[in-house]
Amino acid sequence: MSQDLLVTPLHALHIEMGAKMVPFAGYDMPVQYALGVRKEHIHCRESAGLFDVSHMGQLRLHGENAAKTLEALVPVDIIDLPEGKQRYAFFTNENGGILDDLMVTNFGDHLFVVVNAACKEQDIAHIQAHLPADVTLEIIDDRALLALQGPKAAEVLARLNPAVSDMLFMDATKLDLLGAECYVSRSGYTGEDGYEISVPSSQAEELARTLLAYGEVEWIGLGARDSLRLECGLCLYGHDIDTTTTPVEASLLWGISKSRRADGERAGGFPGAELILNQIETKDVARKRVGLIGQSKAPVREGSKLFDADDNEIGIVTSGTFGPTKEAPVAMAYVKTEFATIGTEIFAEVRGKKLPMTVEKMPFVPQRYYRG
Repeated sequence: MSQDLLVTPLHALHIEMGAKMVPFAGYDMPVQYALGVRKEHIHCRESAGLFDVSHMGQLRLHGENAAKTLEALVPVDIIDLPEGKQRYAFFTNENGGILDDLMVTNFGDHLFVVVNAACKEQDIAHIQAHLPADVTLEIIDDRALLALQGPKAAEVLARLNPAVSDMLFMDATKLDLLGAECYVSRSGYTGEDGYEISVPSSQAEELARTLLAYGEVEWIGLGARDSLRLECGLCLYGHDIDTTTTPVEASLLWGISKSRRADGERAGGFPGAELILNQIETKDVARKRVGLIGQSKAPVREGSKLFDADDNEIGIVTSGTFGPTKEAPVAMAYVKTEFATIGTEIFAEVRGKKLPMTVEKMPFVPQRYYRG
């Protein structure tokens, strides 16, 4: 491990468990364990997987105008976010590009915000630059973040606190787990049912070991985390979305709240609003994010160029792997809008060969969030 990499509170436990560690977003992170990426992926889909996501940034916004302040930076309804609920959001810039995607929870007396590890510093600076005098930003640096994901996640976590069984997708609450005050949301980034758990750093290892002692639970590394989210059509910041992509190009219209759209009660008012709302209205974008399924067995990786049947370059792959659940190569890509229709055949260049792929609706495997 290089000296300048950061570590999570669970770093020593990963080493003890035989994890293969790699640099990721400035941290020394586990990419896989003894099971290997494919088996970890399948285990999470069939049982329960435990992820260390402590590298993510955890923040609190305090003050009566916290929701109003944050809402001015995202095209999402934060002001009317009910207490005990979480919502997906993204920061936009003046050109309509995406600065980062994030999760926002209303805990009543404050907003709890989770941002991506690689964007943490810039997100903090971005929020601070827009803070009014009566709103304060607190950077949480004494908590770890665990994700327990999969069809057995609820059954497992209920052994530590039965209250988790009553939660629905995107519910969030403060709960006692093994004597630790945890912030628990029923959410995650695998497409499966599950929970994200913010736990005091000093109690993170005890919680992780307790969960891992259950037969249903295995550690899952970054490798399977990537294939799981990709099969479920979920974007990875810095790959499928970035400052050069607008939410409309990125097919993230579902993430723009009705109240913030042109005919909403709080229309616009976020960076790049004019451009984004115009794109929604005119549907005039040159490219779109699409899902692709390979017709051969060869995985198509990020950066692969895409071509039409006449050999014209029409796009690029932003994420790609072999989907263990789908049992086929899966990818996300940006293609010229005229090629974004479901069922369109296009060709990916892999080692000089043109491999046929089909534009397919995402998610590639059904999302199984628990909605009651």
